[in-house]
Amino acid sequence: MSPRAIVHRACEAGLDAIALCDHNSARNTPALREACAAAGIACLYGMEITTAEELHAVAVFDTPEAALAMTDRIYAALPVRLNMLDVPGVQPVGDAVGQGMDRERHLLSAPAQLAVREVAVVVHHLGGLFIAAHADRAIFSISSQLGVLTGDEGFEAMELTRHAQRALWRQRFPGLPILCASDAHQLCDIGMSWNEADLPDFTVASLRAVLARDAVYCVTR
Repeated sequence: MSPRAIVHRACEAGLDAIALCDHNSARNTPALREACAAAGIACLYGMEITTAEELHAVAVFDTPEAALAMTDRIYAALPVRLNMLDVPGVQPVGDAVGQGMDRERHLLSAPAQLAVREVAVVVHHLGGLFIAAHADRAIFSISSQLGVLTGDEGFEAMELTRHAQRALWRQRFPGLPILCASDAHQLCDIGMSWNEADLPDFTVASLRAVLARDAVYCVTR
């Protein structure tokens, strides 16, 4: 799952644009920018954040610099514990040609000590888009951790897995537009779900605009 391998697989799957969202870190996004530029594919830069409520939320940004600023904020809120190489495993930071440059030593599987509303404030301050990750899952989701939403959590969309019944989740969280991402943790999962929209460019502002019109269409294999 190096940035180069991800981009190669995304091109094979026929995708025009992707977002990379590692857990609690965006240190691989500079390499993603280089790999996408070389392949001629558009990208956004993000991370999948575990909040204090132990729910997963996706933040995406227009630049690696913004994503790395978000990383600094999350690192400051993570428990002071080193990642063990046996559990959960090596956390590599790569370069654009697929070589590992470093190992991330923060325990990225841990929740940050920031509530979801606090995370949303930082994401929006940095110009990012804030999305409830895999809302239909039985763990680490808005449905499992919060149950209901008050509307002030800061989410601008919810992501569903390819197994979700979208009509059901529209009814459960009627204020949130839907995205259907692959949430790929293996190369073979890239392109199993994707979104189609009429975008003038692949930016946070353009994506936010089509989400506000609920004009994003989910496709799954």
